[in-house]
Amino acid sequence: MIKYILGVVFLSISLSGCQGLTKKGESTTESETEITQANSTAPEIINENLGGSDTDAESPIDNVPAVTNQSSPQDVQAENDAETQHKVAVTPPEPKAPVDIWERIRAGYKLNLDVDQPRLRSQLRWYSSHPNYLTRVSKRGERYLYFIVEELEKANMPLEIALLPIVESGFDPFGYSHGRASGPWQFIPSTGQIYGLDQNWWYDGRRDITLSTKAAIAYLTKLGRMFDGNWLHALASYNSGEGTVMRAIRKNKKAGKPTDFWSLDLPKETRAYVPKLLALAKIIKDPAKYSYTTHFIVNKPYFEQVNIGGQIDLAQAANMADISIDEIYLLNPAFNQWATAPNGPHKLLVPISKAKNFRTKLASISPKDRVTWVRYTVKAGDNLLGVAKSHNTTVDVLQDVNKISSSLIRVGQQLMIPVAGNKIESYTLSSHQRLLTKQSTSPSRSRIKLNYTVQAGDSLWKIAKQYNTSSKTLARWNSMGLGDPLRPGKKLVVWVKSDKATNTNGRKSIIKKVVYTLRSGDSLARVANKFNVSLSNIRKWNPNVSKKKYVQPGDKVTLLVNVVGG
Repeated sequence: MIKYILGVVFLSISLSGCQGLTKKGESTTESETEITQANSTAPEIINENLGGSDTDAESPIDNVPAVTNQSSPQDVQAENDAETQHKVAVTPPEPKAPVDIWERIRAGYKLNLDVDQPRLRSQLRWYSSHPNYLTRVSKRGERYLYFIVEELEKANMPLEIALLPIVESGFDPFGYSHGRASGPWQFIPSTGQIYGLDQNWWYDGRRDITLSTKAAIAYLTKLGRMFDGNWLHALASYNSGEGTVMRAIRKNKKAGKPTDFWSLDLPKETRAYVPKLLALAKIIKDPAKYSYTTHFIVNKPYFEQVNIGGQIDLAQAANMADISIDEIYLLNPAFNQWATAPNGPHKLLVPISKAKNFRTKLASISPKDRVTWVRYTVKAGDNLLGVAKSHNTTVDVLQDVNKISSSLIRVGQQLMIPVAGNKIESYTLSSHQRLLTKQSTSPSRSRIKLNYTVQAGDSLWKIAKQYNTSSKTLARWNSMGLGDPLRPGKKLVVWVKSDKATNTNGRKSIIKKVVYTLRSGDSLARVANKFNVSLSNIRKWNPNVSKKKYVQPGDKVTLLVNVVGG
């Protein structure tokens, strides 16, 4: 009875402030790790990882090994046996805790997996034929699964839901979809705000491991109640919005049709979404049946939360915790920049084995030594925004630190500015560095990168059309959502196809990118003739230059030149 009362209180607290939600969002929830259609004989069943194109693709985060626990399944079992034997002398033996987190997850299953549906069989075929993908996402989830399982158990929810981040994001905490969904649980901005996940230049709570997990559980709990415990309806609603599912149910009722999930007329993506989770659950329940061996994850907490009391450089925090800076970002992916957010949250997750020493070192330094400071003297032509951008910070931070009430600064004025203690390139998983990595990664060997500067009046659709691609693809190349603002001056990359067709003389073309600086007397037509390319292509490749009435010496143009010739 006491457990029941405590459970009700917990759920009430989780759901407070969520009453205004009516729909998760018009755009569908998607992830950055892409999965392609496995069964071409069932065209209505999509198995693309909601938001990209690279099938079963590895991510840079896969090269960051988890901090080793030094425990094998046998070590943990021996430890549990020793604890049990110790307890036998004073109390009756207690049931042994599962050694492997997967055992614990299986024990908490509550959904009906005894289902035979074409869509489910399709997903089973895909996952069972991609064991490397399953192992890869399991390793990504190694840092987070224990916490997720703990929170789900507190909420008395089916532990199959612990697998939902695989469907949503492939356990990539930096996953970002063209529908603007972000984080392991793929919250869109508006739903994230409803559930208290703040989003600003420094911090995106949708990627906060602990807060986003609690928000997802609160939202799913609400949906479970809304659909009277029908978890398939609730999960479908998590993907496409409860309004979509309710309309489909009403439509079937009116037509005298069944209203179970499998009978509903739902969006294509949602029709695949629930079967994905059920397929994963079936494979984890009986991996041997699908010729799969699960990656061992010890059933013990991986991280511990440390209150840091103020802003800290993440490179310094990593050094103090004796871990890599990438590990700090993977445990604290909500922090976008080189440091934690000045206004909080003032907490860091660190591997549990490193927490004690980290606290000791943290207590030994003063708050002013947690970030590096530079003194900057304002020059003619400076403005506060420009100074902030050049130092990888914000106007708000400069105003707060320097007690400036407006954006006006004067020549000769001195500003104290917090800056990254290491080279900015070393913060490899910061928002800016992830974008540069994404923009530098060619989608295929047959494409060449062009740089594009956004002009007034541009849109993703307009730019995509100009380069004969889609808005969704252009957004993916630049880690953007389709609804993200496109401000003049923003730098985009476009990957254009390289012409590898055979020439009339039988020799193959080899296309190289050449950046040419116009000289005195040059015109675009003269450059086209010089490099044996068409004037229309030069204009297409260089829209920023071709829009000018006159080109000038010093202007740079990008050319795709056949270096073989003929």
